[in-house]
Amino acid sequence: MITNTYDYIIIGAGSAGCVLANRLTEDEAAQVLLVEAGGRDWHPYIHVPLGMGKLHERRMFDWGFMTEPEANLNGRCIEASRGKVLGGSSSINVMAYTRGNRGDFDRWAQKGATGWSYADVLPYFKRCETFAGGANVWRGGSGPLGTEFAKTTDPLYPAWIEAAKAAGIATTADYNAACQEGFGRSQYTIRNGRRSSAASAFLKPAMRRPNLKVETRALVTRVILRETSAAGIEYIKNGCVLQAGAAREVIVSGGAFGTPQILMLSGIGPAAHLHKVGINPVIDLPVGRNLQDHLAVFLSFARSQPGPFHRQMRFDRMAFGMIRAWLFGIGPGTVVPGGLHAFVKTRPEIAVPDIEFMFRGVATDVHLWFPVIRPPRPDGFAIRPTLLHPDSRGEILLRSNDAHDPMLIVYNFSQRQTICRSCARASGLPATSPISSPLIGFGVLRPRQAPRTRAMPKLMPTSAKPLLRHTIQRQPARWEQAPMRYWTHRCGCEAPSACASSMRPRCLTSSRVTSTPQF
Repeated sequence: MITNTYDYIIIGAGSAGCVLANRLTEDEAAQVLLVEAGGRDWHPYIHVPLGMGKLHERRMFDWGFMTEPEANLNGRCIEASRGKVLGGSSSINVMAYTRGNRGDFDRWAQKGATGWSYADVLPYFKRCETFAGGANVWRGGSGPLGTEFAKTTDPLYPAWIEAAKAAGIATTADYNAACQEGFGRSQYTIRNGRRSSAASAFLKPAMRRPNLKVETRALVTRVILRETSAAGIEYIKNGCVLQAGAAREVIVSGGAFGTPQILMLSGIGPAAHLHKVGINPVIDLPVGRNLQDHLAVFLSFARSQPGPFHRQMRFDRMAFGMIRAWLFGIGPGTVVPGGLHAFVKTRPEIAVPDIEFMFRGVATDVHLWFPVIRPPRPDGFAIRPTLLHPDSRGEILLRSNDAHDPMLIVYNFSQRQTICRSCARASGLPATSPISSPLIGFGVLRPRQAPRTRAMPKLMPTSAKPLLRHTIQRQPARWEQAPMRYWTHRCGCEAPSACASSMRPRCLTSSRVTSTPQF
C-alpha cells in the first residue's frame, strides 16, 4: 500500500541521481524522494583522495559484483566494482576526470541520439565544473564539481612525456578541451584537497532543501506499474516492505547493472527470460542487452629507485599525511600517485583514439612500511592500456526474482580477437616501454609479480609479464592470459532500441532512465 506520494522518485544516489536531486529540488513546489541502497558517505577514506587505496583493497562501500566466468579469458571472473553509498561509484572510484572524445558524442547524434552531440553537451560540462586551471571556451569556472590537474611531482611522468615526444606521439595540454589525442597530465575530481564526488558536489547542497527526502539503506525491489505507466516504487528498509507513489515520474538511475535489474524485476525486459525466473512480463523490451565495457590490462615493471610516493608510504609519514589531509585538505594524502593519461590511435586510418593509457607511478602491491618492523616492498610502476571502443557485446540477466540476489554479468570479453590485437599494438608503442631512452633511468625490464588480494582472487595469473614488441609479434594470443581487470567506466549503448534519446523507455510512461543501462 502506497503511504506517501512525491512528485518525483529517484532510484539510486549515484552520479546521475545526485545531480537530478539537486536540479529537481530547485523547484520549491516539487517534492522529491531519493532512494539509495547504501549508507551515508561519512567515512574519511571516501573524502581523503589517498583513502581510495583502502576502499579498493577491502571493497568498502562496494556492491561486490563479479562477472560470470569469461570463456575467452581462461574462465576468469572479473571484478565489477560499483559504489553502494551516497555518491555511488563517484565516492569510491579513482577520481579520474575524462569527458570523452567529441567524435563519440557526434557519432551518437548522427545515429539518432538527438541532443547528444558534443556541441549540445559542452555547455553542461562547463556548467557542471569549477576547473582549477581556469574557465575558458572548453572549461567551466563556477560549477559545483571541482576538477584539477594531477599534483604529483614524480619525475617519472615528465620522462614519459619526453618518451612520447621521442616516439613522435603528440602531447596535449588538456585532453578535456580542444584536443583529446596525445599524452597529457591527468585530471581528477578533487577540490580543496577532498574528493569531489557527486554527493559532495550536488547532493549535499540539495539536502538542505525541505522538499528533498533521502532514504538510505533502502533496497528498491520494483517499480509499481499501472498498466504501462510508472506509479511508484516498492522498497525494503529495516526489514519492512514499503511503497511510495510518484505523481509525475519515477527516474531509474541505478547504474549500468542496477538499472536493468530493477526494470526486469518490475516486469520490463525480455519476456522469455522473465518467465524463466518467475516474473510476469508487462512490457517485452531488450533490457540488459548490448552490454559493453572497457577492458584494461596491467603492465607492471620494477622501478630502479624508489619514487616519492614509495617514500611517503612509511607509516609515520603517511599517518601524519592522512591526518593533515582529513583536517586541513593539504599534504601528500591529497595527491593521487597517477599523473599521466594518453589517448592514442593504434592505426592511422581510424577517426578517434582507440586506446587510453593510464600511468601509475607506484607498484600495485605497495603497502605501509617502517624500518625494522615491516620492510617495504620493492617499488614499481605500471601502464594500463584500456580499450576505448570494444566490439564485445554482453548482457545483464537476473539470477532470480529476488532483488537481494546479484545479477548475472556476462561480458563475452575477447569474443572477437580485435580486443587482444588492439591492446597488443598499444603496448608496443615505444613511448610505453621502459626501454625508451627517456625512461631508462626509471624502470628495468624485470616484470613484477601481479598481486593477489581478497578483492582480486581470480583476476591475476601466476605471472604478469609485460608483452613488448617481440612478444606482441610472436605470441599475441597470450593476451588472453595476461592480467586483465575490469574498471569502473561503463560504455552504455550506441543504438538503444528500448530507450529514446529523451531517456524514456519505449512503451512506458511516467518514467525515465538516467544511468547507462544496456538496451
